[in-house]
Amino acid sequence: MTAQQTGTREKRSAETLTVRRTASGAPRRRVSDLPGVLLATLAVLALLVVWEVCVRVFDISSIVLPAPTRVADALWTGFTVGPLWEHTWVTLQEILLGFAIAVVAGMVVAVVISSSRLAEKAFLPIIVVLQTVPKVALAPLFLVWFGFGIESKIFTTALIAFFPVLINATLGFNSTSSEQVDMMKSFGASKWQILTRLRFPTAVPSIVAGLDVAVVLAVIGAIVAEFVGAQAGLGYIILASNTTLDVATMFAVLVVLSVIGLVLHYAVVLIGNRLAFWSEEQRSRSARR
Repeated sequence: MTAQQTGTREKRSAETLTVRRTASGAPRRRVSDLPGVLLATLAVLALLVVWEVCVRVFDISSIVLPAPTRVADALWTGFTVGPLWEHTWVTLQEILLGFAIAVVAGMVVAVVISSSRLAEKAFLPIIVVLQTVPKVALAPLFLVWFGFGIESKIFTTALIAFFPVLINATLGFNSTSSEQVDMMKSFGASKWQILTRLRFPTAVPSIVAGLDVAVVLAVIGAIVAEFVGAQAGLGYIILASNTTLDVATMFAVLVVLSVIGLVLHYAVVLIGNRLAFWSEEQRSRSARR
């Protein structure tokens, strides 16, 4: 077959495809082309329907597994008549304040460790050893030191969220090219200018990844601290509901915690997209959504 014949066949194939698309309209979209939020919403709704049907068909006791309608009723009652608003606000304060402390402390320690070889050798092994200690074992100590108030919960949350911020920020700072650092030094840049204008922008994607992990761990840390000893909070509500076998309220609290974690996760993702819009990783994440 000659090159002219090959070109003629390709041209005819392209014309045929164009005619088909014109006749049938736009190309058919696949289900996977739908937005991720829509697909996730549909999947959750399908699971809720299956859950409701199974509970009613098999007559499962509400003490074992309450139906989604009972959980929704417990949510409505808890926020309109019950004390869910107050306890949610207490837990949210613990999460946000503990997360903020973890971010500030993790960033400061990461800057010190990545800037000084001596500091890295002296303090990083100690930090790793502290990370290996189960945080549940430290929560009672914070309870003794800071009491049953919100302070002990904040410190437990900060301790759990601290390590991901530190490690990711340190990796990000150390990923700066030595040639770029030498070039800035040759132009007379100070250490502060190198940090703020070169090393920090380079580390932003790693820092955002650490914040994404830390904010989820902050939710876990607050609930763990409340399980150890609390007078208020969503963890306190879970323990109280467990005592009275109010499983629907326990599921309602889990829904509230899931919403809090989801909102905080997407808040960190949004901030990361704003700060690291130039990053290939951030662009690929945005494209997948």
